[in-house]
Amino acid sequence: MAKYPRVREQHIAVFGESGSGKTVLVSSFFGPTQEGSYKNDLWDLVADDTGQGSRLYQNYLGMRDRAMAPITTRFKSTTYYFSVKLKGGDNDAAKKRPFDVLRLAWHDYPGEWFETEPSSEEENNRRIDSFRSLLRSDVAILLVDGQKLLDYRGEEERYLKSLMFNFRHGLLHLKDDLLKDRPIVEFPRVWILALSKADLFPDWNVDTFRDLVILTAGEDIERLRSTVAELIDTPKALSIGEDFLLLSSAKFELKSDGPETLDIDLTQRVGLDLVLPVASILPLERRVQWHGRFDIPLKVLDSLADGADVLAAGIAGGKLAPVDKLLARMVKVDRGGKVVHLVLPVLAKAVQLAGSELKKMNEQARAQHDYLRATLTQFKLDLEQGVIEKVIKTPK
Repeated sequence: MAKYPRVREQHIAVFGESGSGKTVLVSSFFGPTQEGSYKNDLWDLVADDTGQGSRLYQNYLGMRDRAMAPITTRFKSTTYYFSVKLKGGDNDAAKKRPFDVLRLAWHDYPGEWFETEPSSEEENNRRIDSFRSLLRSDVAILLVDGQKLLDYRGEEERYLKSLMFNFRHGLLHLKDDLLKDRPIVEFPRVWILALSKADLFPDWNVDTFRDLVILTAGEDIERLRSTVAELIDTPKALSIGEDFLLLSSAKFELKSDGPETLDIDLTQRVGLDLVLPVASILPLERRVQWHGRFDIPLKVLDSLADGADVLAAGIAGGKLAPVDKLLARMVKVDRGGKVVHLVLPVLAKAVQLAGSELKKMNEQARAQHDYLRATLTQFKLDLEQGVIEKVIKTPK
């Protein structure tokens, strides 16, 4: 008998140098969902750790009511757990859905750890343990600090090359301790380059950002990719320098005579509503894409979007819902590549839903009070809209 609530957990890892806006981002991701005026007819977002949730909401209120940015955290690795709790737990659709809660683990890795050498063996071990904790992530977001791009206007190449070098050097420092004589199977496979503080560039879209990064630091991105490839099993299943995203927590207005904040408009958000779709839908889509192009071992596919079957069942609802049970039975029979080939068309169907067909399925799910299918199809619609509005860029 299934345990309730049934939970599907997705992980993202967020990397950014000191001052790149990681704390502001996570506070602005969570804060608006806690306001009394906030309405969502499909799900509620809660922080699993009440203390964390209170601090993040306090950060948000400080920005909203006092134009006060959160205090920057330094040398502190934090994992935030948020639960998307689906509504309609007592209806018939809820009893049939493969899970009731989508939990997001947001790993915030200290930027200083990529910029400085460890001061002691204890700190080195802490860095290694913290990095290992985020290896379950399917998606990593590497922040490019918009303020630093402004500071280096006309010389953006200097900043971007330095950023890529610091991250690559930090990974090389961890390499021997992470590998332990064998490539890593479970590792973030999709690395999104994201422009934080995108409000500083109101005329930019994601193509503008991508073109600047590729033009000025294309070779450095490839070096970073090569370094990551040395760490992992099946390096073909890796995307770095292909996915780009604009992120802005708010529009900050600074005083003309200094760096102090005059006003923070939290309604001017960019990209934060794509965090949940990126964490849940993007790995599923990439798994199907890569399987069609490469011969990838099952153990790697299992680690990449390891809940792909369950998510596909949630998206497709009654049409494809048996996929999770089907996969479980088939894996017991054969752990070879044939299993994946038999299941893939079912996953592919869920991934290929788009446009008017996807919109119709979303409307149908809402009408039938199928909150899981409505939520996941809405996530896919949000990603589609993000591409149309040129907030996110993903490979075709």
